[in-house]
Amino acid sequence: MGVRAIAVVLTVALVANLAGLGLGTGYGEKEIKVKTVKGQKVCTQGWECSWWSKYCCNQTISDIFQVYQFEDLFAKRNSPVAHAVGFWDYQSFITAAALFEPLGFGTTGGKIMQMKEIAAFLAHVGAKTSCGYGVATGGPLAWGLCYNHEMSPDGDYCDDNYKYTYPCAPGAQYYGRGALPVYWNYNYGAVGEAIKVDLLHHPEYLEQNATLAFQAAIWRWLTPIKKSQPSAHDIFVGNWKPTKNDTLAKRGPTFGSTMNILYGDYLCGKGDIDPMNTIVSHYLYYLDLLGIGREQAGPHDELTCAEQVAFNPTVAASTASS
Repeated sequence: MGVRAIAVVLTVALVANLAGLGLGTGYGEKEIKVKTVKGQKVCTQGWECSWWSKYCCNQTISDIFQVYQFEDLFAKRNSPVAHAVGFWDYQSFITAAALFEPLGFGTTGGKIMQMKEIAAFLAHVGAKTSCGYGVATGGPLAWGLCYNHEMSPDGDYCDDNYKYTYPCAPGAQYYGRGALPVYWNYNYGAVGEAIKVDLLHHPEYLEQNATLAFQAAIWRWLTPIKKSQPSAHDIFVGNWKPTKNDTLAKRGPTFGSTMNILYGDYLCGKGDIDPMNTIVSHYLYYLDLLGIGREQAGPHDELTCAEQVAFNPTVAASTASS
């Protein structure tokens, strides 16, 4: 995939381009270029949608999601009691997102779908990095991006079963880090390969560089766990068509199924458990804050994965060996 090969170069270029631009009303004018390739209209939009794509013919993320909205969603992230004060910001998010907008991230469909996807992705991020249930001033949903790493790791998360593909680096610890926290050496290895950063030897980069942390999270949102399965992005924007087996497993093109593909039976198929409901609550709250309104989210059974069978059940291996 082209984005992998040019990710680091583009990140450096984007940071340089954005450094001199103000944060008040956006990052300035973008020149839209249009051409036709094999009968299809494709576009670029300067720094933000920088290679030819049909998705770059739509509004870009910075057109519809600006600094003040990011601040509204993550209002308490720089409070004194937060654990990543000064780390997360809009510029880091938009710099990371710009690498993936030509692939359809936040640029698929019309404005409503685009904003719903931004809200959905950030709802996962907000819920997974929140400290709101310990410090609820301002409401428990206002505390997303409170963390950038796991505070009390249970271990070093080194799995020697992957010693030939993703061997653990001496002294490295692979505890949860990032916007959608990455755990285990094999996940750091896979994400690092994709975004062309040596996370296997330097997992700490995800708690040192917010742009990389967002980049890793967006890559996961856009990337299937298995080739035969959809990504969370494809599920959410309607690129994926469920099979008969998916329908029987109560999986559909819904927000609930994005939780299924990202977390499997850690969250799904267990009824209305709190960790799942927390993510749903963040999504509805973010839709309201963005002016879309939670009524656009759909019925409750599409928001949850309470009764869904996991795409990748963790019990399969233990059942087979018992």
